[in-house]
Amino acid sequence: MNQGIAESLRIPSVTAEQMREVDRLMVEKYGVQIVQMMENAGRNLASLIRIRLGGSVAGMDVAIAAGGGNNGGGGMVAARHLYNWGAKVTVLVKTDDLSGIPQLQWKILKRFPIGKKIGSKAVEFLEDFSGDATADCLIGYGLRGPPRGWTSEMINAVNKNNTEVISLDVPSGLDSTTGEVHVPCIESAATLTLALPKKGLLKAEAKKIVGSLFLADIGVPDVLYRGMGIEVPQIFNSNEIISLDVDYEGGRIT
Repeated sequence: MNQGIAESLRIPSVTAEQMREVDRLMVEKYGVQIVQMMENAGRNLASLIRIRLGGSVAGMDVAIAAGGGNNGGGGMVAARHLYNWGAKVTVLVKTDDLSGIPQLQWKILKRFPIGKKIGSKAVEFLEDFSGDATADCLIGYGLRGPPRGWTSEMINAVNKNNTEVISLDVPSGLDSTTGEVHVPCIESAATLTLALPKKGLLKAEAKKIVGSLFLADIGVPDVLYRGMGIEVPQIFNSNEIISLDVDYEGGRIT
């Protein structure tokens, strides 16, 4: 898939609160469920990983660091697609006792011959991982305060390994609204943000940890944005994933 380029499109950015409202309206008003959006997000993440690894993942070694929320569920979807495309995939989670839709995705993965590491074994795996790419799917746009515990250990382990690091939606440790870079924070080679860019990704302090910024379609209709008072152009006419150029001084997409 070719990478589209956002040229002369006035793409707005949103806060975490606005993105929560997008998710709510998708489910409650438009009947599009989280699991459907998660499938779109995960497949697009897998596609970007394939792009970043040169167009094929056959024989490539990919680690998916998955948190317990919907961001982690998206990572598990990506793992399934990457496996289907010929990659060697290992999914890393804190616990086998997940809840909600991430638990559904975990149950699906259990039926696939995909590597799985849990808890401290996941951290140890990442510390020694020397594969081709690591997907950061630990924390989504809802981060509040610095990462702690297992998630903090995982972030440090990701930053120590020498692989292509690709974050889903927001690098874990970055405040998606303010752009504050907490300690620790993932240092990404690329970030695939979903639906619309999050304001924190465009802040000057975020530049060093976002890497190349991409935007992915998860199926949000323009009528939903208009109802929120947000004017959004037809972004995904040519591709489900587009690359974004950021003016970090102005905090906007150019």
